[in-house]
Amino acid sequence: MERYPFAYDPSQPFIPQVSDWVADVFYEVLPEAGFEVRDEQIYMAFQLERAFIEKQTIFAEAGVGTGKTLAYLLYAICYARYTRKPAIIACANESLIEQLVKPEGDIAKLARHLNLTIDARLGKSPDQYLCLRKLDEARFQPETSEAFQHIYQELPSFVHTHEALQSFYPYGDRSTYPDLDDQEWAQMNWDTFQDCFVCDRQHRCGQTLSRNHYRQSADLIICSHDFYMEHVWTYEIRKRGGQLPLLPPHSSVIFDEGHLLEPAAQKALTYKLNHSVFEETITRVLKGEIREELAIAIEEAIAQSEEMFSRLNEESKAVMGSNRKEIHFHPELIATIHRFTNLVSWIEEELALEGGLYTLDEFQLRIVEEHLEMMQLALGLFQDPDHVISWMSEEITGPTLVVMPKKVQEVLEERVFSQKMPIVFSSATLSVDGSFKYVADSLGIEQYLSFSVASPYEYDKQMEVYVPTLSATDSFAEKMSQASQLLQKSGGSALLLFSSMEELQQFKAAIKNDPTCTDLRFLFEGDAEISHLISQFQNDEKSSLCAVSLWEGLDVPGPSLSNVIIWSLPFPPNDPVFTAKRKSAANPFDEVDMPYMLLRLRQGIGRLIRSREDSGLVSILSPQLSQNDKLRQQVQDVFPAGVEWKTSLDGVLA
Repeated sequence: MERYPFAYDPSQPFIPQVSDWVADVFYEVLPEAGFEVRDEQIYMAFQLERAFIEKQTIFAEAGVGTGKTLAYLLYAICYARYTRKPAIIACANESLIEQLVKPEGDIAKLARHLNLTIDARLGKSPDQYLCLRKLDEARFQPETSEAFQHIYQELPSFVHTHEALQSFYPYGDRSTYPDLDDQEWAQMNWDTFQDCFVCDRQHRCGQTLSRNHYRQSADLIICSHDFYMEHVWTYEIRKRGGQLPLLPPHSSVIFDEGHLLEPAAQKALTYKLNHSVFEETITRVLKGEIREELAIAIEEAIAQSEEMFSRLNEESKAVMGSNRKEIHFHPELIATIHRFTNLVSWIEEELALEGGLYTLDEFQLRIVEEHLEMMQLALGLFQDPDHVISWMSEEITGPTLVVMPKKVQEVLEERVFSQKMPIVFSSATLSVDGSFKYVADSLGIEQYLSFSVASPYEYDKQMEVYVPTLSATDSFAEKMSQASQLLQKSGGSALLLFSSMEELQQFKAAIKNDPTCTDLRFLFEGDAEISHLISQFQNDEKSSLCAVSLWEGLDVPGPSLSNVIIWSLPFPPNDPVFTAKRKSAANPFDEVDMPYMLLRLRQGIGRLIRSREDSGLVSILSPQLSQNDKLRQQVQDVFPAGVEWKTSLDGVLA
């Protein structure tokens, strides 16, 4: 196989030669294959040239239908081969990853029409793989044993035996089990409380085997934002532990739907503390020969940990519209934490002494010491609410304290943006009112290139907008009535977007009792693996898909999606993360809520028109738009120019 898809002259700069080839691809090769030449796509390609030459960060805002994926893939593949290091394509979520690598996706199209062999491999997040230890527990639970027992029996034979290494292959990712709902999957997938270091099946684990596979990619590794940030955050820790980083050295990074990187970065920098995990970890020490004084202190620490997490749970209250519970810093709670951390500090010192006596297993001791160090660091941060965000959540292992830094800019600057390599943020929605400041500031990016190109579609001819007048007194009943009429008009073929899972579940319960919709088929996020639901939706023109996470990335051209119903304006959730942002803003609504909502709304609107042949309706069911003229105007400005708002269903979807 030729290294480059063009004749490379080593005496000349490399990237300009790539640009010449890209011009040939867009002006000659792809048009001959039936692709339309798009000025916006070509403009974007040559803007990317500068980012790769200067190894800079670039915000590449390109409207729907621009073909931005093809543009960045051409540069990324060539540059990967030039540097002999793969490019990383980091997508906002797993469904976006699936769409990129599906048989009819952009990578497959590029390979086919350019007669290129593209080595593209998936680097899925750990929680997208089953955990053999959790599966063992699940298959012996009386109420679920049959289903999980079947999954266990279908595992590759090498999981249970000791076959030769060459017979190993990756297995057990989420898409293999499309019919499991999210709750069932959570009973058997990897989670942050799994201790892979001491798992005796680590080298036969599907997650480990997939990691060995994707690391060998020559061209592209496709992963999620979450996974890339996990790689950044654990890089030094894994190296200290004698492990390879999650991702190999790479030549460039493309953040697809890059406006969503900040929450992924915060999630990766999050600490999760749990009593069950603490108890399981620290009791490893009791299996060795230790002094009685230390053993008593460990037993006391376990008791104090149980008390601390119990009190944390008691001092927390549920937040409407969020699965996170807000913590109230009661003096007794602070005192309990101090008692616990002081005892753990003493245990850490004693363990260092014990380790010098060589009475404990060195590997087990290191695991305990690292866990205690992490707990002390997290609890220390937790007691400084000015710099962190914290909440309680309910995990399978019990009440869990989550501690997250308020700002991630310093970490990103040091470990991502200071690296001298091309970094591309690609999205249809990176700017607010023509400025990239909101996204750049949230990520701590001071120097960057940027450009915007509009969509080539004729929205004024292809899109209708319906915004009914709703009252605030009984808006749910009114919304149900409007949604029912809209669904009947389109005969399904609808994407219903909700701002929270609570909204979706409320609609799900109500629509089952709506006699006018009994003949319609609904698919609900959470009932099965998301890419499986998307495939069902795409292949069944009369189905309707109800989702919380598909405001961006969903690409379903054609008649299967002709009706987008936005249940409510997608303002940020009422949870501790955004509460903290609001508290630090001079004008919380204008600085936090509105930019977030407008970016997300633009993405949701963009799900409707995915080709020049598409047409359909976007409806927004929000009483706020009837009561607030300024808000109404701001939302109206988000829509493409020339698209008319309608307040009556007469003539809509005619």
